[in-house]
Amino acid sequence: MKFLYTLSILLCLGSIANAQELYFPDRYPQWENKKAVDFGISDQMLTQAVSFAEENEYSGPRDLRRAILKGFEREPYHKITGPTKKRGGPAGVILKDGYLIKQWGDITRVDMTFSVTKSFLSTTTALAWDQGLISDLQDKAGEYVWDGTFEGEHNRKISWEHLLHQTSDWSGNLWGGLDWADRPPREGSIDDWRNRTLQEPGTVMEYNDVRVNVLAYAMTHVWRKPLPLVLKNEVMDPIGASTTWRWFGYENAWTVIDGLQMKSVTGGGHSGGGMFINTMDMARFGLLFMADGKWKNKQLISQAWIDKATTPSVPNPNYGYMWWLNVEGNRHWEDLPDTLFYAAGFGGNFIVVDQDKNLVIVTRWLEPSKLEEFLNIVYRSLP
Repeated sequence: MKFLYTLSILLCLGSIANAQELYFPDRYPQWENKKAVDFGISDQMLTQAVSFAEENEYSGPRDLRRAILKGFEREPYHKITGPTKKRGGPAGVILKDGYLIKQWGDITRVDMTFSVTKSFLSTTTALAWDQGLISDLQDKAGEYVWDGTFEGEHNRKISWEHLLHQTSDWSGNLWGGLDWADRPPREGSIDDWRNRTLQEPGTVMEYNDVRVNVLAYAMTHVWRKPLPLVLKNEVMDPIGASTTWRWFGYENAWTVIDGLQMKSVTGGGHSGGGMFINTMDMARFGLLFMADGKWKNKQLISQAWIDKATTPSVPNPNYGYMWWLNVEGNRHWEDLPDTLFYAAGFGGNFIVVDQDKNLVIVTRWLEPSKLEEFLNIVYRSLP
């Protein structure tokens, strides 16, 4: 019994020591570099991974207006109604224990991130839950937002968790976006899509930006202020992010709260908008999640939330609260750790987090189908 007690103390001390070893950069200074070999990591293999990323640039045009219109050309009535920006070339960083051990491309350039934005959006929900603005994630969203957005027999069943898991099957029109017209099935016609049978909330996961934007709209009403301001004050300023990131909504996405007109942002760049950010600020965000929501000595996001966010949903085990999970399922990478989770966006934008190995990997404009191969090269560099 004494041995077990001593062992538990040693393990606890080891865990504390490990947490203290993490490096968190201050706001403006140069991010501290360390050599990969300091961690027993093969720099030669990391250099090979960087070369692979640079040689496998996203195949779509750098003019992202063209890329968006081409990428979503199947969707009825699709058009761009939010800001866009021509992109840069491949870029990225690899962090070990918070230290920068590899970088490539222009890591200070601000670019669109598309659906990586969803992980920032779910974080504003995390903060609302942590601070008691949402009592329970099983609560119906319509109990908090009662302006008609969640009215009707189907929509009134939708909970916050359904919205976070993308299993709500919310039905309606938001900012001119029709739920059924967003990523329609390969089979059928407009009439079939429009008159489809609605799925019971919580039973089927469907990736759908209109419904994600409903979450952004609902959270704006819960916070009663614009979500970029919430994210700035609660997360981005405390982690020392730059002042260059922007979070946009569609040109017509205005709502009035407490007599003030404010913009409701988007959860992606599907029709323009979303998070525009540089690689290093993405790395800071990833590092926060790698450290279980703690930055230096301050808990910004509860560990309880991060545990929930990275728990597989029932309809899609590879998806949590707007983070992708590498567990058994249709998106499982067999040769990579099951504990790995990541944010992913159109055009090859990724924030990859591995808490077991204290790794954060950000890569931009990598051909999406090449991510697994890129990560396999990175992991082959590890001791």
